[in-house]
Amino acid sequence: MSTLENRSGKYRVIFYVGGQRFSRSLKTRIEREAIASIARLDDNLRRVEMGLLTPPAGADLASFLLSDGRIEKRLEIPAIRTMHALFENYFHSIPTGAIEASTENGMKIHVKHLERILGRSADIHILESVDLQRYIERRSHAKGLYGRPISAATIKKEIVTLRSVWNWSVNMGLLKRPFPNRGLRYPKLTEKPPFQTMEEIVQRIARGGLSKAQVADLWEAAFLTLPEIGELLEYVYEHARQPFIYPMFAFAAHTGARRSEMIRSEIMDIDFKSETVILHEKKRVRGKLSTRRVPLSPTLVTILKDWLQCHPGGSQTFCLSLKVLRSRKERACSGPVTVDEAHDHFKRTLANSKWSKLRGWHVFRHSFCSNCAATGLDQRIINAWTGHQTEEMVKRYRHLIPNQEQAAIQAVFGEYSSGIHYG
Repeated sequence: MSTLENRSGKYRVIFYVGGQRFSRSLKTRIEREAIASIARLDDNLRRVEMGLLTPPAGADLASFLLSDGRIEKRLEIPAIRTMHALFENYFHSIPTGAIEASTENGMKIHVKHLERILGRSADIHILESVDLQRYIERRSHAKGLYGRPISAATIKKEIVTLRSVWNWSVNMGLLKRPFPNRGLRYPKLTEKPPFQTMEEIVQRIARGGLSKAQVADLWEAAFLTLPEIGELLEYVYEHARQPFIYPMFAFAAHTGARRSEMIRSEIMDIDFKSETVILHEKKRVRGKLSTRRVPLSPTLVTILKDWLQCHPGGSQTFCLSLKVLRSRKERACSGPVTVDEAHDHFKRTLANSKWSKLRGWHVFRHSFCSNCAATGLDQRIINAWTGHQTEEMVKRYRHLIPNQEQAAIQAVFGEYSSGIHYG
């Protein structure tokens, strides 16, 4: 309902009505008086929602609710006219846990570019398609990582962020006009390379002629064969600096789980009797926290049972203890591994190995899908185990491992070879 804040010793209340953010000083330094005020405000908000209390037209809503409806002043709703005000109201309205933290962070990066180019103080009531087209053109000439042009996919995501916030404002009654995106044109999309084995990538780089960006794209498309996964896990077992690292690597490799899903994973989700694990998703079903069930391999069952014997405590599957081994870092309590810690330990563990070029945890998801596809597993089963995937992503791994491709093409043409050779 409402939130109490202490600013420089004075208390202030923040609350939302119809998606609109209100902030009002309670003009007191005494906590019990502030708590009593917001209790009264929350009660009046409930009465308004139930139709038992109706603010008069033009009344100052905050004063009306704080005074049990006895004060009637002009309603002072801050007008949303600028680009910055539009985004500020949207992010303040997001309920806790409504969207992934990574998604929100990504949107805020988009907002920085939108405000930088379109202007923080740009009047959104006169924003037109021509303004958005200029934005697209300017971004398409900007340089990104490794000096490559900003991709059309990235630019589209930035426009989608603005559209999403705009449509939310329309639904909340804060804007009256539809999003002006009719006729927008983007640069052509560049198709990502198919997933490739490390051997293929090393050979392609050795031939030369590739830019840093192209090399990075190749490593982004790496997947590990089953023997390589086994070899990598042996290396991690020998070199892991923290107890959770080896079981987390094995979990990623044998389930295809996303990094965020492993961080959310809880011990109670693991069923050793049925040899399955439930993974908690946030993006597959819009507006709903969905789950999927993935079978556990015999190897992973053994690894997880051994890990739980020395687990530091807590409900999460992958935790760090109060005192982090080989580190000065100490925690107030044992808790789940964070996103930053997971990424740092991935890179740190593989830093001096032949796998140091691997970009992150998603390589195991690529590998899981590719190896399942290589065995001829039904695509519907792969989708059930890995969750929602776009057709573009499926296309990147739905191919055979190179030596199997050769066997397949020989099976087709080998018997009918003409035997003619040149040279």
